[in-house]
Amino acid sequence: MIKKILIFIPIILLVVSTALIKNLTKKLDKQIFETQENIRGLDDIYELALLDYNYLTSPSKLMEYSKIYFEEELKKKKISDIKNLYLKNE
Repeated sequence: MIKKILIFIPIILLVVSTALIKNLTKKLDKQIFETQENIRGLDDIYELALLDYNYLTSPSKLMEYSKIYFEEELKKKKISDIKNLYLKNE
């Protein structure tokens, strides 16, 4: 009888510990997956922001946009000539 109990207790302990480890592993896998999805989303946003920054800040693109959208409103001035800046109210 004692021999059966001595064999039965380790088996029960192994089953319980296996179940606990399996549950913890599932939780960790879920957290890892959620973190990877968040990183993918942030990477997409970063790539778009970087593309906008690189595309819009190139001097040739800025001059091209100024010709398209601000044909007569923009004039070149020296920085030393600018003293006060006034905005037009629409």
